[in-house]
Amino acid sequence: MSSTFRAGFVAIVGRPNTGKSTLVNALIGKKIVITSAHPNTTRNPIRGILTKPDYQMVVVDTPGIHKPKTLLGSRLNEMVNQNLESVDAAVLCLPADEAIGAGDEFIAKQLEHIRNVYLVVTKIDRVGREQIITKLAEVAEFIAKTKLMVREVVPISAAEHTQVDLLTELLVNSLPQSHALYPDDITTDQAAEMTLSELIREAAIQDVFEEVPHSIVVTIDEFDKRENKEFYDIHATIHVERDSQKGIILGARGSRLKEIGMQSRKSIEIFLGCKVFLGLHVKVSKDWQRDPKLLKRFGFTE
Repeated sequence: MSSTFRAGFVAIVGRPNTGKSTLVNALIGKKIVITSAHPNTTRNPIRGILTKPDYQMVVVDTPGIHKPKTLLGSRLNEMVNQNLESVDAAVLCLPADEAIGAGDEFIAKQLEHIRNVYLVVTKIDRVGREQIITKLAEVAEFIAKTKLMVREVVPISAAEHTQVDLLTELLVNSLPQSHALYPDDITTDQAAEMTLSELIREAAIQDVFEEVPHSIVVTIDEFDKRENKEFYDIHATIHVERDSQKGIILGARGSRLKEIGMQSRKSIEIFLGCKVFLGLHVKVSKDWQRDPKLLKRFGFTE
């Protein structure tokens, strides 16, 4: 290992649906975080690990900071604050196609103690050149107003990988000299069961609207490898909050649940690198987002 090897943590922060998870996947070069058009898709800080001969960058995808309406929302905000306590750098995502507002100013205050802050204008593939120029002027006003110490402002498109390599270089240079923090053959420290539940949830929230995406959580009931075979048996439960939501997930004669199973099984087989049997069950866990006991059971502890 080089004597100038760098290693450290970088937090990706922002309001809900600002392109954080897509950016994490682009930085790591592999899908480790689910993505969706629905706000607040990310519910757990997920660490993606990028290891190269001269550095190891641990990228932390955080839930979107927002004004909470439920106990779950409060716990998600607490998770973000805890993960900002010991990072070496932070990236604040500001979408090119949305106005900067009070929520962004609130997040900026949470970054005042971090030495290396980068502002990233995300989703530039969605707007024209003139709009990007206008957005950069708006960002300059935002920096002046918040008095945030910003190292660089970088316009990017994570979806098209535009300037992602530049951002990576800037972030790596902000990391301290250190030995590697994780083995060099892993890309995330997330438990396999958590990844499986997230891949199922990604399929379940696709094409559902209003409150339904936020009411879905997935638990893994069984995850076993068959003896002497590269084949896994997986059984999972999709939890919703009301009977009407259960009907939506099931679909007519179970058609939607079958589609969720097919889509998520494909993603899981790519993740595990082998074939799987996936059995899905839908259960009503009434108002789980507001129930402290259920939140603890689902992993959203204080």
